[in-house]
Amino acid sequence: MPDAKQGGGVTTAMAANAGAQEADRRAARLRRFLESAGWGDAERQPLARDASFRSYDRLIRSSERAVLMDAPPDKGEDVRPFLAVAAQLHRYGYSAPRIVAEDRTDGFLLLEDLGDITYTRALGAGAEEVMLYARATDLLIDLHRRTGALGYDVPPYSDDKLVAEAALPLDWYFPLVLGRELDQAERASYEAAWRDALAVLRGAPDTLVLRDFHVDNLMVLPGRPGIAACGLLDFQDAVEGPVTYDLASLLQDSRRDLAPGLEDTLLDRYRAATPIADPVAFDRSYYGFGAQRGLKVFGIFGRQSALYDNPRYLHHIPRIWRHVERDLILAGLDDVRAWLDTHIPTDSRVQPAPEVRRPT
Repeated sequence: MPDAKQGGGVTTAMAANAGAQEADRRAARLRRFLESAGWGDAERQPLARDASFRSYDRLIRSSERAVLMDAPPDKGEDVRPFLAVAAQLHRYGYSAPRIVAEDRTDGFLLLEDLGDITYTRALGAGAEEVMLYARATDLLIDLHRRTGALGYDVPPYSDDKLVAEAALPLDWYFPLVLGRELDQAERASYEAAWRDALAVLRGAPDTLVLRDFHVDNLMVLPGRPGIAACGLLDFQDAVEGPVTYDLASLLQDSRRDLAPGLEDTLLDRYRAATPIADPVAFDRSYYGFGAQRGLKVFGIFGRQSALYDNPRYLHHIPRIWRHVERDLILAGLDDVRAWLDTHIPTDSRVQPAPEVRRPT
């Protein structure tokens, strides 16, 4: 009879073998998909992975290019939301990638290749910041004029989801800077403060919220007119929620500082072009989502570092704190602000060291 150590080794080997067999089967299904789409002989170049199990390759066939999305269903991925949102964006005349071929069962999509010039790369190369951000703001203005006429079903941005996102730093950022876990009373009072803040967040009309509307996911498409020159990526998690969320995502960028005054200039541009029934409630919602999203990002970046040994986002934390501290005041979220003042004092609002892990 094998001992426990041997048994564990056998189990591990069997699992590895099963995993390798499934990888081979998926590779075979992918080859059949590409062959049926006429791209079986294309050159493949890895493009990117995102914060999920999806991966992307660029396919090159003579002078033609396409992008392969591999979204394995056994890892919880589902291409149907991407297809549904893309179809609606196309109906609006926006530049989401066109669908070249699809296999919804196996999670393979062949997409139009929008190129390599993200807003991030264009800005880094000296592109005109005001023009790019104005174009993206104008796209949101156009989208939000369609409020109430989405034309298809997307999940609601539920109260529970909004609070759960704001609560991410309870597990993945606050413990890293405090050196201890928060107790149940602290957690409960934090979440209660955000539940009380929901009325402020919902002080703007609902629309299609793309959720990751920022410079890493926007493309420069110089051959297209007007807002079609702003390409859209990473919208499969879209929901129906307040118009202010994507605006805050764009103008309060977690990864870069906008030129002084540009946020206010573009907010004025949005306000001038959009009928706003209650300007005070709209502004409070905008700044409230800036705070909610900033705190969510603390949790995301902290989790990347502490759980996945990926600390490259941590240097953005001081910028995000500046956003959050200002936004809480302008949104009038006094209970959330008081909780942070009590539990996360100023000297704890720092960038954690990359080697820091959650206390055990």
